[in-house]
This record gives sequence, C-alpha cells and structure tokens, in this order.
Amino acid sequence: MSPDLSRFDTRLVPARADLAAAHLRDEVDAPRFVKGAPMRVTAPLADLTLVPDPAAMLATQLISGEPFTVYETRPDGLSWGQSGRDGYVGYVASDALGPARENGARITALRSHVYRAPTLKARVTGALPFLADIEAGARHGGFVAVPGGFVPAPHLDPVAGDMVDQALRLLGVPYLWGGRSAEGLDCSALVQLAMAAAGLEAPRDSDMQEALLGRALPVDAPGERGDLVFWKGHVGILVDAETLLHANATHMAVACEPLDGAIARIAAAGDGGVTGRRRLPARAAA
Repeated sequence: MSPDLSRFDTRLVPARADLAAAHLRDEVDAPRFVKGAPMRVTAPLADLTLVPDPAAMLATQLISGEPFTVYETRPDGLSWGQSGRDGYVGYVASDALGPARENGARITALRSHVYRAPTLKARVTGALPFLADIEAGARHGGFVAVPGGFVPAPHLDPVAGDMVDQALRLLGVPYLWGGRSAEGLDCSALVQLAMAAAGLEAPRDSDMQEALLGRALPVDAPGERGDLVFWKGHVGILVDAETLLHANATHMAVACEPLDGAIARIAAAGDGGVTGRRRLPARAAA
C-alpha cells in the first residue's frame, strides 16, 4: 500500500517528537533518526497500542510471522515500531518479537492447534491464528512440522472463493475492538483479513479503507457482492445487493443482516448515514 501518510496521522508514520525512522529524515523534524531493526512476530498474536502502556486501548493486533520494524526497544519490555504488513505504528511486547526470516507457509484454518507430536492424540502446546505465516518443515503423515510442534496438514491447504467467501467463514466470531483474529475482531479487521485470504491487500482501519480501496460509488448506487459500505468509523461487506456482513457492537459478533435494516438502525442510534461505498477489483483466492 502507498497511502498519503499525512491523512492517517501517527497510525502510519513512524515518527515521534523525540524519534523518527531514518527514511523520514527529509520529511519530519526529530532530534534522533533510527534506521530500524527488521523483526517478525513470534507470538501467536501480539497486541499493539498507540501509547507505551500495556493496559492502553488495543489499537490492532499483529499475527504470528508478520514483519515488524523496531525503532526503539524500551527497558519496560515494549518495542516501538511499524508493521510490515499494513504499516501500523505502535508499541508491542518485545518478547513477542524475534529475528526476521522468510516463512513460506500460511495457516488457512481459522485456528490451528500446535501438537507436541504428529498425532491427533498428542498434547496441544499452543495455537496459531488464521493467516499466520509459519516456517513449515517436513510432513509427517497428516501433520506438518512447525517451530514448537506439528499442525494438521489440511490447515495449510489453499483456500477457495472470493473475499466474501472468506469473510463468511468468520461469521459468528466475537466482536473485539482492535482484534484481528478468529478469537475476536472488529469491522475493519474483518475486511482486511477476508481480503488478505483472497490475495488482496487492505489497510487496517475503516477510514483508510474508505479512502484507499477500490473505486468510489455513489452512496445510493445499486450494490453488488463484495462492495464495501462505510459509515463514520464503520464498514461492512455486501454478501449480495441486500445483505450486509459486518463485525458490529450491536450483535457483538460478525453477523449478517438486511442492508436497509442496518442503515436504519445505525442512523437511529445517532451514528449517521452511509458515508461511502467502494467496489473492489474482483479476484478469487489463490
């Protein structure tokens, strides 16, 4: 993605009053510029906050295997840097990061248990989330070796269908502000993950998606499958011209409902009308 960074403030610009990324030397004022160290996420999920406080509001989550450039490692156990996947900037736990490397495989199940041995009766030692990038080793029967154990081989199979099919797989997942996995996600993460599973890039937040994805349609344009519908601070996906799929705080889950009903309900709650619609390029999952 190549967004106009100035439109999205510190969420996408690795610069603070005291420190900035070296590549911004000619663009921002800072007393110190740092080249940054390429790392990757080694925890299944790593919470990212916009301020250096582990108890702060969750801004987003990083998924296992995703790249992360560290510009500051702090004595309080946090690292400040930028996601290599969608450019999000913030603070994550330093112990959730490890050396950068190429992975080459991706978890396509919504959640994959990691087994101590390549058998379904073995003890589970952990789990990997949907779209985790992993270092896959040799196959052992119906399992594949990964760091720390073995995952079921079918959980690495390619997915089929378009981004709507991928989003529908997440139907019923709990709503979680800032969440980005099948354990919990928000409206824009649903869009981002569904598009990623279908081989398409998307920025993280709904205002970024409304500004950057696809092409704009009139707000009263007839809808098509895969269109994105935006409100201030919210986004949903059309399953068809009359049905909206979205992670929302009314259902506290990913849910389908009639589009007209959602528009009326959101307006009645005082959250305004539809602010935009975008149509994405068609592309089936790889």
